[in-house]
Amino acid sequence: MIKDNICILNEEISAAAKAGRFGQDVTLVAVSKTHPAEMIMEAYDEGIRDFGENKVQELLSKYDELPSDIRWHLIGHLQRNKVKYIVDKVWLIHSVDSLKLAETIEEQAAIHGVDVNILIQVNISHEESKFGIDKDELISLLRAVSIMKHVHVQGLMTIAPFTEDPEECRWIFRELKNLSIDIDALKIDNIRMKILSMGMSGDYRVAIEEGSTMVRVGTAIFGQRDYTII
Repeated sequence: MIKDNICILNEEISAAAKAGRFGQDVTLVAVSKTHPAEMIMEAYDEGIRDFGENKVQELLSKYDELPSDIRWHLIGHLQRNKVKYIVDKVWLIHSVDSLKLAETIEEQAAIHGVDVNILIQVNISHEESKFGIDKDELISLLRAVSIMKHVHVQGLMTIAPFTEDPEECRWIFRELKNLSIDIDALKIDNIRMKILSMGMSGDYRVAIEEGSTMVRVGTAIFGQRDYTII
């Protein structure tokens, strides 16, 4: 099942990229939260190397059990008191949404002697239930982070509202892409707009058409999650 799902996803990601306005390369992050190591290895054996986890504890439980060349992504909300546990283990933190969190990452990165790549999470839809900084506060946050020595902004992330029709989310993805273009034009030191992490199982095609370079897909690879095992 996983093998077939990945094959279908790769084809659809390629088609969406060609149909979009930017013709960009797209990285598939397999969202492995709640799924056991055996299922992750099935995806790994099909060439997937990027895996996303929502919770620090679950990421840590899998980190030593699975191959060392996996690139781990922390895609869920990150509490400041847990930064120290994963700062030297993740390839990319998608969910930085405050200066205080960025400062904690900088502090822990210095202690561990590592550089940390991050994305700034933007709440484009203004949903109260979602984390993320307001777009009007984004530039000031980026300027504050830009002077940090160990934290490097690689782009932006957003989560669109759940909807049965992904077309309803197209404006959100387009707005984040436009934001990234505007930020890139400012040429702020230590701030790159290389990665746009947007799009999940239900809306990744539309997100890619609007410029996503990284999609976070779980259900479409592994099937429905069993939350009773966590």
